[in-house]
Amino acid sequence: MMLKICNLKKSYGKIRALRDLNLEIEDGELFGFVGPNGAGKTTTIRILTGLLRADSGTVEIDGQPMRCGDGKLKEKIGYVPDFFGVYDNVRVSEYLEFYASAYGITGLVARRRYMELLDMVGLGGREDHYVDSLSRGMKQRLGVARALVHNPRLLILDEPAAGLDPRTRQDFIQMLKEINKCGKTILISSHILSELGEMCTDIGIIEEGAMVLRGSLVDILAMVNTSNPLEMRIYKNLPEAVALLRRHPLVHNVTIDGNQVVAGFSGGQMDEARLLGQLVTEAGALVGSFGRRQGGLESVFMQITGSKEEKVVAQG
Repeated sequence: MMLKICNLKKSYGKIRALRDLNLEIEDGELFGFVGPNGAGKTTTIRILTGLLRADSGTVEIDGQPMRCGDGKLKEKIGYVPDFFGVYDNVRVSEYLEFYASAYGITGLVARRRYMELLDMVGLGGREDHYVDSLSRGMKQRLGVARALVHNPRLLILDEPAAGLDPRTRQDFIQMLKEINKCGKTILISSHILSELGEMCTDIGIIEEGAMVLRGSLVDILAMVNTSNPLEMRIYKNLPEAVALLRRHPLVHNVTIDGNQVVAGFSGGQMDEARLLGQLVTEAGALVGSFGRRQGGLESVFMQITGSKEEKVVAQG
């Protein structure tokens, strides 16, 4: 287990930022940490990186308890904040040498290390460029190299793709996937949900300081898709099929557009199979396609963090 959080609590005066937060991340995962503004993501990350002390609860990293100010354990963590400052008139090589020296890595060992990292993050050949001359996307890549200079086991990124153009974000995502393949466990906080879906093995959704949903992306999308309407294309006996749907006890509403039919349906997978059989045998319908409307990570997020009426996934 790379990361284990148990009953984590943190308050700022009367505001409860974290309410018994629990989370486990296995070694080698690329985990997406999702939540609306004010949900507690940044507070959690600051506690994980030792920048903030929790009121109560425990954090274990690679099996060891995390304590605020524990320098030895911080060596297992690389942290990329949503925005980091750079120094004027400093070359990329000097920038990375400085941070390497903070971990006792100097000389040829430091040079070999940062040259490998520059190649890994797509900045190979730019070691003599000045940091402040780099584009925002390149600075983000440099931030990742800086976070990896001491070879940590866990990489934590807080909104790393914010402010990047679509092409740069895609390149950045691919870079993180390659780093993950090299054996690094990654926790990434982001509001760009579609891109989290492209790269994460698992996601967790936090709301009001508590984890409300956590699992593999495949399982979570399956949950939300069971609450989506059925879509079907009917080529024969459309009126009979529509009449059957409208009197079915699990169908809530029916809309028709040509031979495309959309029906709100509260049944499970077995109920779907029975309904398809009824359409064919009882209504004599020729069904060209039949299935749930497929949702994405945005659908999950909206259902989890919306009004009580919208929270279908959490209740299911």
